[in-house]
Amino acid sequence: MTCVYHQEDIQQILQIAISRQAHEGEFTREQLVEIAAELEITPECLQAAEREWQLQQADLHKREAFNMHRRRNLQKSFGNYAIVNSFFLLLNFISAGELSWSLYIALFWGVGLALNTWNTFQTQGEEYEKAYRRWYRSRQIKQSVNSLVDRCLKAWQI
Repeated sequence: MTCVYHQEDIQQILQIAISRQAHEGEFTREQLVEIAAELEITPECLQAAEREWQLQQADLHKREAFNMHRRRNLQKSFGNYAIVNSFFLLLNFISAGELSWSLYIALFWGVGLALNTWNTFQTQGEEYEKAYRRWYRSRQIKQSVNSLVDRCLKAWQI
């Protein structure tokens, strides 16, 4: 009886087999080429797959940087919330002898901060993609401006 596998099954089986056979989990490029040749994968197809993998890795690193950026901004927001609301609570208590209006500020700001926290840890969906694209465009513009300024400064120093 012949066993039939789907493409995804083959990929998973080969991935497990390769990881079990790997020496310390790493392969050289030559070993990669040999494995591809044994699987009858053309060098052109292997090169295209490597380029695609490199692009995926670059995108993954950019997204990790974006997520770190969002977490740093969230930390700053928490700090601002704590400082400003502590001041308002103290001011309200000293001036009125009780907490009244400052609680409303803390509550409404806290709801906004909770929503911001929720959005920060959502890493999928249309809103995330829009935010990522805005951040990436902004980052590219900053890098372009910095590069232009550096070239101008180097030109003036000569």
